[in-house]
Amino acid sequence: MKTLYFDLGMGAAGDMLTAALLELFSEEEQKEIIHELNNCGIPKVTFRKDTSVKCGITGTHMTVLVDGMEETEHMHDHDHDREHHHDSDHEHHHDHEHHHDHEHEHHHEHEHAHGGHAHSHTGMAGIEHIINDHMTLPEEVKTDIRAVYGLIAEAESHAHGVPVTDIHFHEVGTYDAVADVAAVCRLIRKLAPDKIMASPVNTGTGQVRCAHGLMPVPAPATAFLLQGIPMYDNGIRSELCTPTGAALLKHFVDEFGSMPVMKTEKIGYGMGKKDFEAANCVRAILGSVEGDQKTQEGSTDRISELICNIDDMTAEEIGFAFGKIFEAGAVDVFTVPALMKKNRPAVILHVLCREDQKSRVIGAVFKYTTTIGIRECIMNRYILDRKEIERETPYGTIRVKKVSGYGVDREKYEFDDLAAAAGKAGISLRELRESLNS
Repeated sequence: MKTLYFDLGMGAAGDMLTAALLELFSEEEQKEIIHELNNCGIPKVTFRKDTSVKCGITGTHMTVLVDGMEETEHMHDHDHDREHHHDSDHEHHHDHEHHHDHEHEHHHEHEHAHGGHAHSHTGMAGIEHIINDHMTLPEEVKTDIRAVYGLIAEAESHAHGVPVTDIHFHEVGTYDAVADVAAVCRLIRKLAPDKIMASPVNTGTGQVRCAHGLMPVPAPATAFLLQGIPMYDNGIRSELCTPTGAALLKHFVDEFGSMPVMKTEKIGYGMGKKDFEAANCVRAILGSVEGDQKTQEGSTDRISELICNIDDMTAEEIGFAFGKIFEAGAVDVFTVPALMKKNRPAVILHVLCREDQKSRVIGAVFKYTTTIGIRECIMNRYILDRKEIERETPYGTIRVKKVSGYGVDREKYEFDDLAAAAGKAGISLRELRESLNS
């Protein structure tokens, strides 16, 4: 299975994701892609690829020029993406109209002048206009762009308490941010992975200055977009994940967690502008994953192990809980004896489950045991291919479990069928097995 994995140890922003994805293509393909993006109809925008070195790692930084100029930090006080620092001398121009021949008015609200360099801050209607009337990208890419901006609009609406129709994209609505979203959408569609995965997101910490003043990191819109996505900060006082980056991850990533067992084909490094003690980059890894696909070599999948300590339940209560946890979807449940504080005999409960069953299984553990906390380990699991057949024997039909893969090929009679056949024949299990194997 063709798999794309993002390593987000230093967060994510649109330009970093663009650069990391671009590096997964050959040099000739990169030139063609940049040419396509520069001619895809985004007004005023030009893409430029630059080589960048962070902590000894060489990668790519993508610069987006608007009217031939690059946004700089004194214009936009934002670590990775385009968030606006409104100084006291900023002049706000409202209702600035652009007249087009196609019988409608093109409104770019809140146009800000930076020393003669104008940036248009627009709402969803303006974004739709750019996508529908300017862009020449494939329709599936346009659909992705609309979806990403729909997520951003929802997040901004929630953060500022206004309807989506009234949202003005002060931070992410400028042409260069539209360019970042369009580039990532185009590159992912061009790669066409079967599955996209990513590590938990490092958000950074501290405060960021934007159009509305100082905000905590992650900014409210970013935090809203990252709901349901594992995130953390490692103490770096900077905004590492931007709203644009968060929305792109929310739209495209199928699963967050550690990198799966995969055969790597290509690795790309997308560099940010700032320098930290750690390399400021997004790493994109393209490769193949066996996943749940069955092969002669067996298979692999990902599984969660839920663990908790119990020292105040009887054996009967634990046995009852086992059954309920299995009913909730657990793959396996077992206990390990332990000695806990105050020298109490106890058990450590281990529950294995798949990701899609995890919520139900966790609920069952809390409901049917006395634990007040559960630890989780996410693991890759190597599995032999398994199938069950029925075999006719002198003692009737008995099911047989056959397993193979990783150089192994063996079989085993189903115990319940053996026990029933032995009881019916009036012989021991040992005698039955010896008879069947002779």
